[in-house]
Amino acid sequence: MLKLRLSRGGTKKRPVYKVVVADSRFARDGRFIEKVGFFNPLLPKEKKERIGLEAERIKYWLGQGAQPTTRVARILGENELMPMPANGNNPQKAIPKKDRKKEGSEEGKKEEAPKTEAAPAKKEEAPKADAKTEAAPAKKEKAPKVEKK
Repeated sequence: MLKLRLSRGGTKKRPVYKVVVADSRFARDGRFIEKVGFFNPLLPKEKKERIGLEAERIKYWLGQGAQPTTRVARILGENELMPMPANGNNPQKAIPKKDRKKEGSEEGKKEEAPKTEAAPAKKEEAPKADAKTEAAPAKKEKAPKVEKK
């Protein structure tokens, strides 16, 4: 299968990528069929020199059945060479998976319940938290120590 993907170049901690058409079985930086562009992630997004693409050749390879990787599809979408992919941007990525599930279930409950009922539920939670904080210091208090002479 043909892929439109990034091939890494540059030096250590200074990457520069080539956008290439390659067989999916070849190594990332290995043999490729054709170079169709470049991508320099170190430059600001506003600069023209950040991305360079050969639009005609990319359209040709897409017509031949080459599949772009998610990153290349996003680059092509930004340059209006193909529609923007639906996936590829995950704002939840930095949140641990178990916490994502908790937040998702809470959001689902909020959507199901009307807003008028959601507000009193929050008020009910607050007194419970206060009761716990008041009870905790009472447990920590101990009888004063008696000094022996």
